[in-house]
Amino acid sequence: MNETDITHYITATFPAAEMQVADGNFFFFFGAERMMPFATLMTNAAYDPFSNLDRPGVFRLNMGVSKKTFSAQLGDATGGSGHDLTALDKLMPHPEYGKLFWVCVLNPAAATWETVKKLLAEAYALAEKKQTKS
Repeated sequence: MNETDITHYITATFPAAEMQVADGNFFFFFGAERMMPFATLMTNAAYDPFSNLDRPGVFRLNMGVSKKTFSAQLGDATGGSGHDLTALDKLMPHPEYGKLFWVCVLNPAAATWETVKKLLAEAYALAEKKQTKS
């Protein structure tokens, strides 16, 4: 998967997904209100001093999931410590927002992408639930 494939997948799969680009990075929101993003795609080091995104073709996909899903995928690892934050195709806690149950992966390959699709669906559903809560 590359950045174009991922941005297309998100905008085509999730009907109310709104995408905003800032400094070459992509932010995905539920609906036009653009509250908190449910996913982000970082393509450069503008907002990321952790992942060495200055390498050609390297990007990091981030998703906010439930505590239950986070724990099922990563156990108790809510921070970036103990993880090689520059490793490709490895699901890990977000280096800053892991404590808020955000997961990330650099350049997901096909097998990892299947897991990522489920995580994106959950992130979108959580954002939808928060946004439409009365």
